[in-house]
Amino acid sequence: MVVYRLIEEPIFPHPDESEPDGLLAVGGDLSPERLLSAYASGIFPWYDETSPILWWSLDPRLILRLDKLYISKRVKRKIKKQEYRVTIDTDFRNVITNCAGKNRPGQGGTWILQEIIDAYVELHKLGFAHSVEVWNKDGKLAGGLYGVSLGRVFSGESMFFLEPDASKVGFSYLVKYLENREFHFVDCQQPTDHLKSLGAEEVTREEFLSMLDDSLEYSALRGRWEFLANEYDLITENLIR
Repeated sequence: MVVYRLIEEPIFPHPDESEPDGLLAVGGDLSPERLLSAYASGIFPWYDETSPILWWSLDPRLILRLDKLYISKRVKRKIKKQEYRVTIDTDFRNVITNCAGKNRPGQGGTWILQEIIDAYVELHKLGFAHSVEVWNKDGKLAGGLYGVSLGRVFSGESMFFLEPDASKVGFSYLVKYLENREFHFVDCQQPTDHLKSLGAEEVTREEFLSMLDDSLEYSALRGRWEFLANEYDLITENLIR
C-alpha cells in the first residue's frame, strides 16, 4: 500500500495513484489554496478525529447530471404546498454546524470537525463554498446542504434535515439554480442510496476527471449566491410539473 504524504506546497499526486479504496494522500493542511487545488484535481478531504487529514479520489465516483434529477411525488406535493422556503448563502455556518451534528447510520462520529467547519467557512467568505438553507413556515431551519463550486461543477459536501424531506427540497432547488447557470453536474463524491434515489449515478474516475476538466474551463461563479427576481417562483413551477 502506497499513500503519499503531502509536502508544504499545496499540490497533489495524480488521482490515478489512489489506492483501490480511493485513499490518495495524508497530511497537509486545510488552507484555501490546498482545498481549491484538491477540488480542481478531483480530490476531497475525509477523515475523523482519530486520524490525520486524509485525501481521497474515489473510483467509481457518484455524480448527478442536472437533467437527471428525480423528484418524488411526495416531495413535489411539499413544494407545491410551500411547506418550506429555500434560500442560498444566508446562514452557511449554521448549515455546516447542523451537518456536523447529524447522526448518520453506520457512523460513530462526524468527519466535519471544528477545523473542517472553520476551513469551509473561510472558503465561503472567499466566495467558493455555498450553502442552501431550508426553512419551515415558522422560520426555523429545517434542513440544508453545503458544497464547493469551481468552474461549472458543484461538489456537494454534506446535507442534513430536521424535518421530513427538507434536504431533498433544498437539493432540488439547488439543482435548478445550477441548471439556470449552465453548470454541468453535481459531484456527489461518495455513493449513497439517498443520493441515488435523487438521480445520481456512478461513473469511472476517468470519466469523472474528464467531465471535471471540461467544467474547469469556465470561471468560477464566485461570491454570494442568491435567486434572481422571479427566479424562485419559476423554479418552483418547474419542480412541480
